[in-house]
Amino acid sequence: MTSPSTLRSGALSLVSSVVIGVASAGPAYSITATLGLVVVAVGAQSPIIVLLAFVPMLLVAIGYRDLNAVEPDPGTTFVWATRAFGPFTGWMAGWAIVVSDLLVMASLAQISAQYTFHLFGAHGIGSDGTSVWVLLLGIVYLLVMTVVAVRGIDVSARLQSVLLSVEFGMLVVFSAVALGRVMLGHGPEGSSPPSWEWFNPFAIGTFSDFVTALLLMVFIYWGWDSAVSVNQETVDPRHTPGRSAVLSTITLVALYLLVTVAAQAFAGVGKDGLGLANPDHVDDVLGALGRAVFGDSAIGTVAVYLLFGMVLTSAAASTQTTILPTARTTYSMALHHALPAAFGRIDPRFRTPVFSTWVFGGVSVVLYVGLNFASGGRLIAEAVTAIGISIGVYYGLTGLACAWLYRHEFPGSPRTLVVKGILPTLGGLALLFAAGWTAVTSWFSAVFVLGVGTLLIGIPIYLTLARTMPPFFRGEVLARRLPEQTEEIIEADAEPEPGEPVRA
Repeated sequence: MTSPSTLRSGALSLVSSVVIGVASAGPAYSITATLGLVVVAVGAQSPIIVLLAFVPMLLVAIGYRDLNAVEPDPGTTFVWATRAFGPFTGWMAGWAIVVSDLLVMASLAQISAQYTFHLFGAHGIGSDGTSVWVLLLGIVYLLVMTVVAVRGIDVSARLQSVLLSVEFGMLVVFSAVALGRVMLGHGPEGSSPPSWEWFNPFAIGTFSDFVTALLLMVFIYWGWDSAVSVNQETVDPRHTPGRSAVLSTITLVALYLLVTVAAQAFAGVGKDGLGLANPDHVDDVLGALGRAVFGDSAIGTVAVYLLFGMVLTSAAASTQTTILPTARTTYSMALHHALPAAFGRIDPRFRTPVFSTWVFGGVSVVLYVGLNFASGGRLIAEAVTAIGISIGVYYGLTGLACAWLYRHEFPGSPRTLVVKGILPTLGGLALLFAAGWTAVTSWFSAVFVLGVGTLLIGIPIYLTLARTMPPFFRGEVLARRLPEQTEEIIEADAEPEPGEPVRA
């Protein structure tokens, strides 16, 4: 049966949907937190990693587009993987989405708080990620963004448009000034003009370095699927979200390539001074380069503070857009009887999944506090790498689910075989391999515990729910096939086995 969505339908245009997809990736935040780690792994070959990581992202985005065209369910991978591979795989895919979003919230809150203190000149506090003041302000950010998410998707979209405009503008200005200084011969020690050799993949040291950098870059791209998670609140939910996903990935690769080349040309890849691999600022690249790029003049000082503001707004925007897809995933899981019904509760005024949103916000606060005090806060940095494992799992399963669910159309259409079969499969396998490689090579490290351990926690939860609310887990809710094209959420469409009574 179908259940009309009680989310606010038609609230998002194509532009608003792309804004949410790009903002969820948090370009400025992602670059400042991760680019240095990519350079540590592959040195001057970082630009080619930007392009190579884009390929599986685009291929999986095509899979999202084609699956959403038939079934625009806010549960996305959870629903599609359930239809393709059964309840266990589907439920664990949904859990991987939740785990990814929970792990990143601690880093987002910390960065938001640190850059707020930097913005107001309190650099001593801002440079200490484990400061109690940073922790308290980070909690405030999490709660405020949760409130914004509860108050409605249209409010969220308007806020994201403003924040993303600031972010894009400053990243382009930063890149232009950095490249300009290098090309005019005014770069610092270690700077050099962009080189085609940076795009040579065969210059990467080892295969392990390549996979590590690739998964880190996957984290930088991650988030564009938020545009698909809000499909039921988008104009033309079968087509607009899929287009938004593809447009978001293309927008991100252009921006990331520009900033990566500019930062590397200006600072170099050394471990001293401004070098991007300097351990003193490897997890805060833009913060370290801001003053050097813009200088000490009055205009330069203003630009530096605008840069701090940009990273702050990027992290804040990504915090808010991370809440959106998770709440809608758990809402969909509840609607399909894979989570308790409370997670499907909709606020009658704001038309948002209020219970799911508040639970996610609350758990994010608890996890942030826990990670902040564990190992002197180092686990928050480790979480950035660990997230790549769960991202690779659910992105990869989406690509494979697309191919499996469309397999019956392949014999009569070579184009369908390529677009809906081969391409998503290649993207999915690449990401699953990268996730598996990282899990194996990080055996029993903090990355393994955070990345694999949090996924495994889902198994006892799955088994408990399977005993207390069994229909979904017995395969009695979602059929093992794609439905007819619809713009509504299909709550249940599984057919009973021959000879079995129809369940009420």
